[in-house]
Amino acid sequence: MRNQFWIFLFSLLILSFISQLRCEATRPVTMIRPESPIRPEGNTTFLDGTTWCVARPSASQAELQRALDWACGIGRVDCSIIEKHGDCYEPDTIWSHASFAFNAYYQTNGNNRIACYFGGTATLTKINPSYGTCSYDVSKSEVSSARSLAEYKPRWMWLMCIGLFLFLYRRS
Repeated sequence: MRNQFWIFLFSLLILSFISQLRCEATRPVTMIRPESPIRPEGNTTFLDGTTWCVARPSASQAELQRALDWACGIGRVDCSIIEKHGDCYEPDTIWSHASFAFNAYYQTNGNNRIACYFGGTATLTKINPSYGTCSYDVSKSEVSSARSLAEYKPRWMWLMCIGLFLFLYRRS
């Protein structure tokens, strides 16, 4: 029984290692050429053209605050730009700050309607909301730095193997 367990555990570890290599091999690498004079703005899709995600004017301030807190927290949007002395702090309104955070999340997480929902407090627009020194365009480096779900898979496999090992070890 113990020999079968060790063979099973070893097989799981080998499969985990192979799946990790396969995930890393298929991960796209984004190359940025700084000498490129043309920088696309917003989300350029083939069907609808360029779009941005902004706060819905009819949303309540409480709803916008909850969605903004989520975007800047769990959503992992860099909200330092909408804090005091940031390029997009003025106008200091919840609608303006939420619009910037919603768009940053939208640009870095798929550029689709689901990434621009925020509990119904956001909407897509074809009008560029950028103003003055506040640019709603997200750099390609921020998009490419978003973590792939494939990075989390090997960790779960290892934890599952360790948990199984501890469970079977305690039983014997």
